Amino acid sequence: MKTLKSKTIVLVHGLFVNNKSWAAWKTFFEAKGYTVYTPANPSHEGDPTTLRTNIDPNLTKVNFVDVVNNLIKFIDTLSEKPILIGHSLGGLTVQKLMDLGKGEAGVMIDGAPPMGIIPYEWSFWKSNFTVVNPFKGNSVFMPTKSWFHYTFGNTLPRAESDKVFEEFVVPESRAIAWGTLKSYAKVDFKKAHQPLLFIAGEKDHIMPATLNKRNFQAYRNPDSVTDFKMFEGRGHFIAGEKNWEEVATYIYNWIKN
Repeated sequence: MKTLKSKTIVLVHGLFVNNKSWAAWKTFFEAKGYTVYTPANPSHEGDPTTLRTNIDPNLTKVNFVDVVNNLIKFIDTLSEKPILIGHSLGGLTVQKLMDLGKGEAGVMIDGAPPMGIIPYEWSFWKSNFTVVNPFKGNSVFMPTKSWFHYTFGNTLPRAESDKVFEEFVVPESRAIAWGTLKSYAKVDFKKAHQPLLFIAGEKDHIMPATLNKRNFQAYRNPDSVTDFKMFEGRGHFIAGEKNWEEVATYIYNWIKN
């Protein structure tokens, strides 16, 4: 059983996009009476088109610890513990923040797995190896439209996926992705925790639904709320593709009930 009193939501973006990707969700939850924040990860602030043509020279230095600490610093300025909602790498970030006691509840949408949840799905490795390629060092990862269509937009026609790319995609730090493979990305699955909701897209390639379900099933505390929901036919662009409002509404109902 859960009773959530917070009226503050922090939306946490993932890799390859920035906080612009949450604009519609911010409007959705503000209309429900919440105060909503969409902080950007370090070196991810600005218009995606500009970020692709003028890459921040500090981007390659940003790692997963920096992402989490940036959000801790922001959350600590708020008047109440927020409800945290994260997508993809943002989902793992929310898991870590919840493990650190920084949220009243956490929602992980197509979240990346913490250290200890081993991905064996082929589509995960096909999607991610090019990002964590050890031969690329600390270079910036620049997504291509074909890569994006397979990883994010596989449920969309290619032309529509390309439009989404132009609107939202940003260059990325490989160090953030590498950080998910290190000990800081661990969470304690056994200890008591605030309510958690895992959401998976059935057709997700980069963070497959089966991987999300193993993440959910790893939690072992019988006195804590941990829920799972899979949306059929949805890909990794679940928060922006057609009928995204169904996902947002499901989360809203979970929060208020």
